[in-house]
Amino acid sequence: MSELRREYTNAGLDERDIDANPFNQFEVWFQEAIDAKLDLPDAMTLATATKDGVPSARTVLLRGRDERGFVFYTDYGSQKGRELAENPNAALVFHWRGLDRQVRITGRVSKVSREASNEYFRNRPVGSRLAALASRQSQIIPGRNVLEERFQQLAEQFQGKEIPLPSNWGGYCLSPNMIEFWSGRPNRLHDRLRYTRQPNGDWRIERMSP
Repeated sequence: MSELRREYTNAGLDERDIDANPFNQFEVWFQEAIDAKLDLPDAMTLATATKDGVPSARTVLLRGRDERGFVFYTDYGSQKGRELAENPNAALVFHWRGLDRQVRITGRVSKVSREASNEYFRNRPVGSRLAALASRQSQIIPGRNVLEERFQQLAEQFQGKEIPLPSNWGGYCLSPNMIEFWSGRPNRLHDRLRYTRQPNGDWRIERMSP
């Protein structure tokens, strides 16, 4: 697989140039990913684990962020939802390959309010709202036709009507205790700056060996 190797030419990360607040630093990088017109800059890998520590991971979309944490929405009965109910510790990874950048985040996850979930749900496209009602995420079904028939039934049932927020669907917020910014550098001497939340709420910044 040596033909897949590539050299990194990024200018890197310097402690003198970064914000003391990791959320502000994230905003800078996130906006630069948007400005660079990268595909799906809001895509993030979400890693969860069962109460016994068996991990799983998938890609979800960032749908809210502030100093409380990073928000995504899903079916509470999905595999990730069931695992978060057992074990609220989780991790996120943003990988912006076009900028040779990565952000790793770890913390604890909790549900957002039903009011916040409902507000977000009402702003989704009609098809997405119907799909949330039609699908029982991660459940086994005999064929795609079951899903499509259920979707069509719901589309007819709610034509011209308000589509209700499903009781099993809503948002989660990952409140971070660690945020690490990674920047690719030549010769694999990459930059890694880690923010760790302290007991008093402040953030400690440390440089990590690549």
